[in-house]
Amino acid sequence: MHPLESVVTYKGSREFTRSELIGILAFKLRLMGVKEAKDLIERGLQSGLIEERDDHLVINEEILRSEIRSEDLFNAMVKHVARSLGWEMEDVLREIQSMRERYGDLDERVLVYLLGMDRGVDMSPFKDKLEV
Repeated sequence: MHPLESVVTYKGSREFTRSELIGILAFKLRLMGVKEAKDLIERGLQSGLIEERDDHLVINEEILRSEIRSEDLFNAMVKHVARSLGWEMEDVLREIQSMRERYGDLDERVLVYLLGMDRGVDMSPFKDKLEV
């Protein structure tokens, strides 16, 4: 589950003060540390996932749903590669991290797709689902 989805479910609202959002992420739900929560908020503001309105942060539901679908696709691809190669999911994630160091900041869905292709895994079920 996306951390912001968890926060919205926890509070029952999409609107937060900055300190409230950090507090819920870091202390109430213990999903991440304070620094990671602040970084998530900054990335969210830059991407439009979070909007700032009158001293409040509002989570954009449409973009959040899109990110959740993207996260679900990534998880499905990782499971497919792991199952096909007889690996654990952690092994696939470690290999993706290694690829990120080589190729830079590519979308992680692209990295897992490339990993599968490189290792001879049939990635055709995901070809049309990638929206990069």
